[in-house]
Amino acid sequence: MDPVLVQVTTTFDDEAAALEMADGAVQARLAACAQIEGPITAIYRWQGQVHREREWRLVLKTRPQLTEALVLHIRALHTYDLPEIVVTPIIGGSPEYLAWAAGEAETTA
Repeated sequence: MDPVLVQVTTTFDDEAAALEMADGAVQARLAACAQIEGPITAIYRWQGQVHREREWRLVLKTRPQLTEALVLHIRALHTYDLPEIVVTPIIGGSPEYLAWAAGEAETTA
């Protein structure tokens, strides 16, 4: 089954940066909406050391056709050397919500 929408997730070390990315993606209609969760605790290995950091998770909803453009948008503006960018298919849900989100995420170019 093809996804109706996808959820694109990334993280930031600063809430303001997450807000800026969310605003830009929604303004550009690359995403229908965004949710920011945090702070969360991230524990990861980077350059041979284990780190424990506070982060804010940004979750963006978009149409599958816009995934590549949204990922490029995130990569171009993200402050991390290697940002987490994970795409998860949404295969169902509230038909009214899914229709609204699909209509909001569409480039006019």
